[in-house]
Amino acid sequence: MIFSSVLFMFRFLPIFLLCYFVAPQKVKNWVLFFGSLIFYAWGEPVYVVLMLFSTFSDFWHGRRIEKRKEEGKSAKGYLVSSIVVNLALLGFFKYADFAIGVFNNVTGASVPLLILPLPIGISFYTFQTMSYSIDVYRGDAKAQKSMLDFGVFVTMFPQLIAGPIVQYNQVDKALTNRRTTPQGTAYGIRRFILGLGKKVLLANSAGLIWTEVIGMASEERTMVMAWLGIIAYAFQIYFDFSGYSDMAIGLGSIFGFVFPENFNYPYISRSITEFWRRWHMTLGSWFRDYVYIPLGGNRKGIKRQLLNILIVWMLTGIWHGAGWNFLLWGLWFALFLILEKAFLGKVLQKLPALGWVYTMLVVLLGWVFFEISDMTQLTSYFETMFGMGSAGLLSGATLYLLSNQWILLVILVVGATPLLKKGWLWITAKHRESIVVSVIENLALAAILIVSIGYIVESSYNPFLYFRF
Repeated sequence: MIFSSVLFMFRFLPIFLLCYFVAPQKVKNWVLFFGSLIFYAWGEPVYVVLMLFSTFSDFWHGRRIEKRKEEGKSAKGYLVSSIVVNLALLGFFKYADFAIGVFNNVTGASVPLLILPLPIGISFYTFQTMSYSIDVYRGDAKAQKSMLDFGVFVTMFPQLIAGPIVQYNQVDKALTNRRTTPQGTAYGIRRFILGLGKKVLLANSAGLIWTEVIGMASEERTMVMAWLGIIAYAFQIYFDFSGYSDMAIGLGSIFGFVFPENFNYPYISRSITEFWRRWHMTLGSWFRDYVYIPLGGNRKGIKRQLLNILIVWMLTGIWHGAGWNFLLWGLWFALFLILEKAFLGKVLQKLPALGWVYTMLVVLLGWVFFEISDMTQLTSYFETMFGMGSAGLLSGATLYLLSNQWILLVILVVGATPLLKKGWLWITAKHRESIVVSVIENLALAAILIVSIGYIVESSYNPFLYFRF
């Protein structure tokens, strides 16, 4: 279903963009709304009703909250109702089978699993609609009077299924008063193509390495192979998710929206605190604004602050998926964030090189928790990484894989740093008026687009990792 939506987007995006640009200003939101519904329904024909229900529910709750506040009455009941509806939908579709499994294991019962397919992007649009109700309650945003405009906010396909998570007060004005400009369109096209290249050419290539490593029998996987595999996965998930975010931001710019940035070269971080300021920044902002600060943030003493960090990261782990591995992943990062807040952060500031090594080690081990849901396999993979596997340190297969993939690994390392961006900005600043530089840039973008589309059409391996959340 996910892949069919992606193919649909690439196949019909030119037609959709043409319709959007030729439509009168008053009609553009209708085009964007129905185009987004068609895009979503192409992969999820049933669950589009669920998304429309969520849209209507939060639109109605927002209006009721504002009306109660204007009347000088308490609106907390409507806010709680909105949050309960959103969390109930998310909980039912995402966590029901996990809860049933836990119940069966604890009680010995045999309650059958529901085996419901997870609605694409439900974690993202649920958080977005909750931010709307909360913002209206706080007075940070006015309740939307137009069901159509609010529907555009919820269903907008560029960022609907994998973020970035857009808070309502970040786009409320643009929903009713925006203009498409040649500059915004040109920037959006460049950003979209670069994101597409990151996802298709880099993430997919790294993913093939990870697929090969994780597909091996545990007794054949060497220590070096295990580390190579999780490094490849780290690059895959970064270029996959940041690439999709770039595409979403680019399409948003074409439509006249400014979506928030979601990644800022997280693999150059020198602490876990810095890493989470650079990785999935919109999710971090959401939990900060709607969970961490309401819990008291850092205003109630260090002990309460550390407890708040623990709560936020347990929720962050569970948000990513219904599995013990995701809870462990959240607790893993909570541990190091607490240590850094307590004392480790000051040490790392004095030793930046050591800080980077420590951060990458923690992050790579964290990705093992994140990706492997089977506890037996998870334990086995950790054992292999630390030399306790039966295959030893190296093997001929390991050396063969390294000899074939070292160029790709170098490209992935460089691409995960700001070196290329800084270098290109230096060239364009120095040769600002040069036509040659502009021609080279456009030819490079055209090549990335053509090769990426060819890869999508021909390759059977094209996973979008974050769509499952």
